[in-house]
Amino acid sequence: MNPLSKLAAERQIIICAGPGGVGKTTMAAAIAVHGARLGRRACVVTIDPAKRLADALGLEELSNEAHRVEGDWGPGGELWALMLDTKTTFDDVVARNAGSAQQAQAILDNRLYRNISSALGGTQEYMAMEKLYELHHAGRFDVVVVDTPPTRRALDFLDAPGRLMRFLNNRIFRLLMMPTRASLRVLGVATQMLLRTISKVVGGAMVADAVAFFTAFEGMEQGFRDRAAKVEELLVDAGTAFVVVASPRRDAVEEALYFTDRLRESSGRVEALVVNRMFPCFGPAPASLDGVSGAVTALAANLSELDQVASREELHVTALTDRLPGAPVIRVPFLADDVHDLAGLIEVGRWLFDDGGAGDAGAGAGAGAGA
Repeated sequence: MNPLSKLAAERQIIICAGPGGVGKTTMAAAIAVHGARLGRRACVVTIDPAKRLADALGLEELSNEAHRVEGDWGPGGELWALMLDTKTTFDDVVARNAGSAQQAQAILDNRLYRNISSALGGTQEYMAMEKLYELHHAGRFDVVVVDTPPTRRALDFLDAPGRLMRFLNNRIFRLLMMPTRASLRVLGVATQMLLRTISKVVGGAMVADAVAFFTAFEGMEQGFRDRAAKVEELLVDAGTAFVVVASPRRDAVEEALYFTDRLRESSGRVEALVVNRMFPCFGPAPASLDGVSGAVTALAANLSELDQVASREELHVTALTDRLPGAPVIRVPFLADDVHDLAGLIEVGRWLFDDGGAGDAGAGAGAGAGA
């Protein structure tokens, strides 16, 4: 079985990561489609607010709830898709961790919370991990395929659980929690000075909102810590696979190399590499073109230039494969048309999953892959 097909058939979580603009959304959707065709209940998730995933699946729109995609799947197979809504997911997390409906509502109504839930750096990435964990443990799906943002933000995605735990363990956070634990009756001198200083900078109303937020948040931080720890464990679990998607451009290869190095530092494993939009290799032009028409000579010159481009691309791919010994490399060429429906995703799947022929890891020639 083709290595990437084996991942789609056996793993519970597949995370597609890599530089921007290389076709990660298309590859994630194609992997999920393949999982459904193998008879698995597959769900593909994007945290990109653009409509690329919906477009690739031929849908008008996606929401925070999984939407079923009709198709000719294998026996028992299903395909579902969703686009992360950060605010809705954060609200669900608050409701789950709150001790009562009143505590949850106090947080949801707080102005500071409304700003944090929609604008705080890293919130989207952490909520994506929450959604991934929720989908995995709900038991509805056999495999969840995640389309991550471009490499640098994908690293935020991977670091989100640890960042949350560092925030909750931060001395300033604990200091701000002190007034709530004292029920605002007995404040230490340091806390009073801190609150007065902050009031001068941001205004008393914001400080009041902050104190109200931390008052409502009291007792919930352990729940957040516990879930963050479980999410970190999930990322390095044997059932989770990382697939790096890149193009043969030098800058894309450098981004992919940066990601793989960082992933290794966090104990993650790159289990497959997809190189998308490769030029076909036509071989060298004939040694002699004496007596042929000018049109044929021009065509031969064009083919020779394309061959040089393809050769440079292979050098870039070699830089990736040298850094990832043992990880299978799947080459996908330019396709004749953009991918905007299930038929297009199935066509991409020919190159991703077929043993030999189009999907062979060593195939460098072929028809023209977009998206």
